[in-house]
Amino acid sequence: MVFENVYFINGTAYAGKSTMVKRLAEKHGGLACEENYHNRLLPQLDKAAFPGLTYTRDLEDWHDFIRRTPDEYEAWVNRTSRECERLELRILEGLRGEKRPIFVDTNISSETLKTVARQDHVLIMLADPQVSVGRFFERPDREKQFLYRLIMEEPDPERALDNFRQCLTRVNSPERYDCFLHAGFQVLLRDDNRTVEQTLALAEKAFGLS
Repeated sequence: MVFENVYFINGTAYAGKSTMVKRLAEKHGGLACEENYHNRLLPQLDKAAFPGLTYTRDLEDWHDFIRRTPDEYEAWVNRTSRECERLELRILEGLRGEKRPIFVDTNISSETLKTVARQDHVLIMLADPQVSVGRFFERPDREKQFLYRLIMEEPDPERALDNFRQCLTRVNSPERYDCFLHAGFQVLLRDDNRTVEQTLALAEKAFGLS
């Protein structure tokens, strides 16, 4: 099973994946499956089959989310990524009749991508692990600012922030970075001296769209 008209972007946080998926779809008349696009299926998920994804769906006190230890956070991220992969494959299978190119900000693992995607239809985008952690709360999106407000509401905000940064460090480790780097796909490294348009051109070249 290979998705012929699907272009996948995976990698680390703060590397520009979401921006590239959106810009590529706009420029090439494609469909953008942006970050967490699988959430459309979240309301119907069974808790026993998808404990990672339903954890946030059914969470009653979001302070519990930020209070987890790095071990707990990493285990949740790993489990949720596997669940996201299952949902993504289900959604993409349903889009097989789509004539437009499909650009995906994906959670699908490198191992699975080797079986469902063309080699030149996968791009890995990477940011230095320190950037992924240090600039996490600089993003204006609602989710990250919501988490930051929760941390600031804790009895000891400094300690809570340090704990959450340790969680982020765990899932943005040099080891994970190296796994992406050596996954066998084309790689695009974050460069703050490069414009969005220049990055777009590099992504197009990687996908053979230029």
